[in-house]
Order: sequence, then C-alpha cells, then structure tokens
Amino acid sequence: MLTKKETPHYLGHRRRLKDRLVSDPKALADYEVLELILGYVNVRRDNKPLAKELLSRFGSLRGTLLARMEELRDVPGFGPGAEEFVTLWREAWARFHEQPARDRVVLNAPDIVAEMARARIGAKEREEFWMALVDTKNRLIGWEQVSKGTVDQAAVYPREVLSVALRHKASGMILVHNHPSGDPRPSVEDVEFTRRIKSAAREIDLRLLDHLVVTESRFFSFQAEGMV
Repeated sequence: MLTKKETPHYLGHRRRLKDRLVSDPKALADYEVLELILGYVNVRRDNKPLAKELLSRFGSLRGTLLARMEELRDVPGFGPGAEEFVTLWREAWARFHEQPARDRVVLNAPDIVAEMARARIGAKEREEFWMALVDTKNRLIGWEQVSKGTVDQAAVYPREVLSVALRHKASGMILVHNHPSGDPRPSVEDVEFTRRIKSAAREIDLRLLDHLVVTESRFFSFQAEGMV
C-alpha cells in the first residue's frame, strides 16, 4: 500500500522563519538569518547546523561573509553552491559601494574611495592594486584594477599606472591597495613607490591626490598624513 511521503521537518521550520522575517526581520538571530540565506543555496537540507557552525568558527555574520574562502571550504557542508553564493554576495556588496564611480561623485575626502576599496578588496587574501581616476573637477571617472599579487605584495610598475591614467584621460589619480595582514600602515616599499609615482606623474601634468592602504576595517591615507 502506498503511503504519503513525509514532509521534511526543516521545510515547515523554514516557512516559519520566512514568516518571521517578513513580520519583524530584526527579531531574527544571526544564525537564523544565515540559515535562511543558506536555504536558497541548499534547498533540500536542514541548514541550521551549518549556520551555527559557521558563526561559531567566524564569530559573526559579517565574519562569515568576509571569511577567507579557503577557511570556508574547510567547514563540513559548505559546498560549491555556498561558495558561489558568497562570491556573488561579495560582488554585489562591492558594486553597491562603487556606485559613486558611476555617479561621478566629487572626491573631496579620502573616505569615499576608502569605502569603495574596503568593500572591494579589504578582505581579500592577496594584495591587489587599484586606481581611482578623476577629471579636472575631481569627479570620479574610473575605478580600475592594475594588478593582483601575493599575500604581501602586488607587483606594479609606474608605466602601468601612468598608462591607465592616460587611457582614461584623467587629470588626477588616487592609488589604492590592500594589506591582507590587517595592518594598513604603509611599508617602506609603499612609501618609495608613492614617491616614484608622484615624480613620474608630475612630468606629464598628472596629479597624484592620494595613496590609500586599506584593510577590512581600516585605511591609511598618505594625503591625510602629509605624505603626498
């Protein structure tokens, strides 16, 4: 005799979580938010154990979403679908913070570019070098990656930097790179590279407005420290 297939218990639980989300989203615990997110990735499983394990390992929802991918892969149950989701979320988050570039915002303080950079590369596992390009009125006209490096350096040459600026017909530029170590203080090499770029830019009437070193939560501005 055929019997009706029993509905998995987690489906009812997930429906109740979604109802609570709609009625009062702030009332959800962090693990419940993460559990719901994972429910869109792992549709046919109970995601509460994975959500709790991720929060236990990485300390918070933010810590989980910004954790190094190699560490996330070590968590049992964190499969390719979850990796794709986290990668998509990070890209969406970075683009959200890069909207000033699309709106051609006037850069009158380092915070705007620093926020863009932290969202894009602050939590990256390897150094990346980017440039913000501006016109004569300091409006943002470009946001370009120049190079991708290792955990402690990104090889960049002055000719590459100047080439990007010239291609955009930029009047000025802000150099940006991240420190995966979490310490935004510039190295001796960072200081020397900035000096070389400033000297080379001056020869072609290109303004070096700043050099920012960013981490997930902090940044260092050469301009604010009187170093450019």
